[in-house]
Amino acid sequence: MMRAACLLLLLLLGLPAARAQEAAAVPPSLTAELSVRRVEVTTAFSGAEILVFGATERLIGPEGDEVLVLVIGPETSMMVRQKVNAMGFWINGPSARFNRVPSYWALASTRPLTAMLDRVERADLRLALDQLPLVQLGAQGPTFRNALANLQQEAGLWVDRDRPIEVSGGRLFHARLPLPATVAHGLYQVQVMLVRNRRVVARQELRLDVVRTGTSAFIADVAREQPVLYAIACIIMAGLAGWIGSVVFRRG
Repeated sequence: MMRAACLLLLLLLGLPAARAQEAAAVPPSLTAELSVRRVEVTTAFSGAEILVFGATERLIGPEGDEVLVLVIGPETSMMVRQKVNAMGFWINGPSARFNRVPSYWALASTRPLTAMLDRVERADLRLALDQLPLVQLGAQGPTFRNALANLQQEAGLWVDRDRPIEVSGGRLFHARLPLPATVAHGLYQVQVMLVRNRRVVARQELRLDVVRTGTSAFIADVAREQPVLYAIACIIMAGLAGWIGSVVFRRG
């Protein structure tokens, strides 16, 4: 009788610990989705918006979980030239070529990153423009990289300002990130991360396809596949435009 009571007591004492271990083994829950998976770029395209929404298992807030969204566009190469003054004329000087440049980069979070993640975690995830793994060829130095960042930010292609993620009902969230009219076509990687205790504990990756359609797609295909024909067509169109303009103004 005493032995059975001891066994029962041990089972009762061990039950909460077993439940805690079972709960710890369950991965954090994060569900996210895009409002659209495909953005069509036409000649009338003036920009769009990436809408990311989802839900978490626990409450979102300073004392609970946090969410951040990172969008990265297809990689490209860019050239940055420095202008130099030679006898009163501005001419092209040293230049640097950058490879593996994300054509689009934007970040949104429920709070500023410094309040959500520690420095090591931010560096590992490269959650800053100055931590992008760009390959710089030609002229060296931070001046060219800073110039590249300024150009991309002015064009709205690199969004490094803290954009807030809106929270509803404690567990539902959504983020809106702008796509400018000059956005590149291709596959965009959308990463939704769940942050707990200043570390990323869950991640979901989504894909957004930006495609050219209609006349813009035809022009882009001709320029890429038949550059000589494209150049001749541009010269002819420019000549026609000049001739029509001269006729109109002559009549006026």
